[in-house]
Amino acid sequence: MDRWAGRTALVTGASAGIGAAVAEQLVRRGMTVVGCARNTQKIQDLAAECQRSGCTGLLVPYQCDLSNEEEILAMFSAIKAQHGGVDVCVNNAGLAHPDSLLNGKTSSWRNMLQVNVIALSICTREAYQSMKERNVNDGHIININSMSGHRVVPTSDVHFYSATKHAVTALTEGLRQELREANTQIRATCISPGLVETEFHSRMYQNTEKGASVFGSIKYLEAEDVASAVTYVLSAPPHVQIGDIQMRPVEQKS
Repeated sequence: MDRWAGRTALVTGASAGIGAAVAEQLVRRGMTVVGCARNTQKIQDLAAECQRSGCTGLLVPYQCDLSNEEEILAMFSAIKAQHGGVDVCVNNAGLAHPDSLLNGKTSSWRNMLQVNVIALSICTREAYQSMKERNVNDGHIININSMSGHRVVPTSDVHFYSATKHAVTALTEGLRQELREANTQIRATCISPGLVETEFHSRMYQNTEKGASVFGSIKYLEAEDVASAVTYVLSAPPHVQIGDIQMRPVEQKS
């Protein structure tokens, strides 16, 4: 990770869970991390904690609604003006609504597509353009995917969500191919966790009890486990392309 010290990363959805854990890990390794979310209070708190604990990097909160392209473009312009540009882009932000294919609300489907697929693609494009214009040839774009991007479970309220994550799987491989066609050493990686102890399911169901019931009694992954996968990927030698990391709790069946 030494080669990333002093360089700039963007982490979307950095206010909690996996995004917050990734942002903290990268700051601890000396990176300047722009952490974005619709509400930045928790990122501000994390930034202060990182500073108090003597981290060598810097966490910069940035308020951004990823469902709004203009706000995304403004964020990249601000990063360019204040930090030069993006060297690492971690597309972590994602959401789910429990809306089935037969009875779901169109607005919920559209929201999942907008954040999980379109916003991810916009951030990817803008990160690549940022690297290209500065002749950065060793950047990295990491998509936080899901095991739901590799199989479809027989649970109707996640089928559309699963479709968006299958899209992320395809987009990551498509990105890898386009980067090769562009003759660049910039790398693309997908990290696909199973059940992780975060607020994700509580937000999905808008019910803390129902969200917690998803896990049962198994020992599930922690956000820090996924963050460790991110630092592992970034630590790989420049000639090594890690396409996808699939990880889940040992006791998770599907």
